[in-house]
This record gives sequence, C-alpha cells and structure tokens, in this order.
Amino acid sequence: MSESSGPAHRPSAVAGPWSVPVLFRDRRPRVVVKADLLPAIGVFGVLTVLCFPLALAWALLAPPERVRIVDADGTQGALELESWHRFDDLAIFGFLTLGLGIVAGVVVWLLRERRGPVVFLAAVLGVTLAAALAKLIGVGWANAFHAIATPPTLGSVIELAPRLESWWVLLTGPLGVSIAYSLLATWNGRDDLGRRLG
Repeated sequence: MSESSGPAHRPSAVAGPWSVPVLFRDRRPRVVVKADLLPAIGVFGVLTVLCFPLALAWALLAPPERVRIVDADGTQGALELESWHRFDDLAIFGFLTLGLGIVAGVVVWLLRERRGPVVFLAAVLGVTLAAALAKLIGVGWANAFHAIATPPTLGSVIELAPRLESWWVLLTGPLGVSIAYSLLATWNGRDDLGRRLG
C-alpha cells in the first residue's frame, strides 16, 4: 500500500517569487492604540481650541449683505448683487476650514512616532468639532461686529451681519485632513508609515 502524497498545502521545494519565508509572515506592523491614545487626545484638544481664531477670522473676512429699508415698519428690500454675499460667507468659511484641515493633516503627519489611524481619527474629529464651534461662535461675533445701534429710517441702507446657512460646510475641514494625510501616507509607502525611523 503506497503512502499518501500528503496535504495539498505542503510547502514546495522549489523557491519562487511567490514564496514567503515563514519567519517574516507575522512581522507586519500592527495598529498601535494604547500608546497613541494620549497623543491623540492632545491633538483633539489643540485642534478644538483653534475654533476661536477660525471664528474670528471668518467674522472679520465675511462680507455683510446691504439692504434698503423700503417701509416704515422696517421691511427690507434687496439691493442688486448683494444677496451673493450669502454664498461668499459660506465659501470663505469653507476655504478657512479646508485650509485648517490641510495644515492639521500635515502637522499631524510630522508626528512620526505617532503616525497611524488613531491620531488621524483624532485630527479628523478635532477639526470637525473646531469647525462646528467656529460656526456658532463666528455668527455671534459677526452679529456683534455689525450690530445696528439706532433704528434705521425709511430709505436708509443697512448692513446685515454675515451668516452661515448650511451645515454641509463643516465637511470641508475633515476633507482637508483626509486628503493631506492620505497623500502623505501614499507617498511614504512604508508598512509602518515610518514610525520606527522616529
């Protein structure tokens, strides 16, 4: 009775480009969570605090919308092309948060020993929260900057404070972080993103 030829998964005696030594199969870098947790909280906190300069920059840069008082009861009439500033306010906020996201993605990438999904996720959440708080704070500051001290008279032109009429603009910040971090990780090309070189 002849011996069985053995299981089909028996390693081949012929070496080829497809063969991987057994010693190196389990050496893939693993996601580090515990060591990166404290730095990730720090990144999240620092980015959240940036909501204040972001809100101030928007409140100062966003143009107000001018309207004319057309009735004695304070009814407002639109002036030509002034309604476009409503989009300008949204676009300026979007570009500011996009820029913040790109800068945050690059700076977080430079933390070589903490590269990975934990710190990246903290950056995304931090920029998102910073943008949400800046939206609320910035509108309040813009209202204060453009407050009307005296009741307007009939025919006078007043400036309405800038406003943000869509929450979708908050996606630009996380988009900036994702684009910057993903491009740098792709360019790096290392399995561990270069953490061991730090």
